[in-house]
Amino acid sequence: MKFLVDANLSPVIAAALNDSGFDALHVADLGLATASDDEIFDQAASDEMVVITADSDFPMMLALRRATSPSVVHLRHVTELSPKEHAALLVANLPALVDALDRGAIASLAPDRVRLRDLPIR
Repeated sequence: MKFLVDANLSPVIAAALNDSGFDALHVADLGLATASDDEIFDQAASDEMVVITADSDFPMMLALRRATSPSVVHLRHVTELSPKEHAALLVANLPALVDALDRGAIASLAPDRVRLRDLPIR
C-alpha cells in the first residue's frame, strides 16, 4: 500500500513514514504541490494510493462522488501538533488501519480517537 501525503501536511511526514517501513510520497514528489484537490484525488485513485490529509474536502469528495477509492486518512484536531507528532500518530495507528484502507475506507484519526467508515459512503 502506498500513501500520498497532501500538500497541507509537511513532507517530513512522508519521510517519517518511509523510515518506519511504509511506502509514502508527498504530493510535491509527484509535481502536485499546487494541484487542486480534484487532481490529487484523481491521481491517488488512478495510482491506488491512500491520501493522508488534514483537509475535509477529500472525505466530502468521496461522499459526493460515491467513490470507492481512494481511501483517505483524515487527520483531525492536529493543528497544534508538529509534523513529527503527525507522523508519530500515523505510525502508531496505520498498522491497525491497513486492512480497512486496502478494502476502501475513510479513517478519521485524532490524537484521542480513531474512526473508520467503509466506502462508498451511503
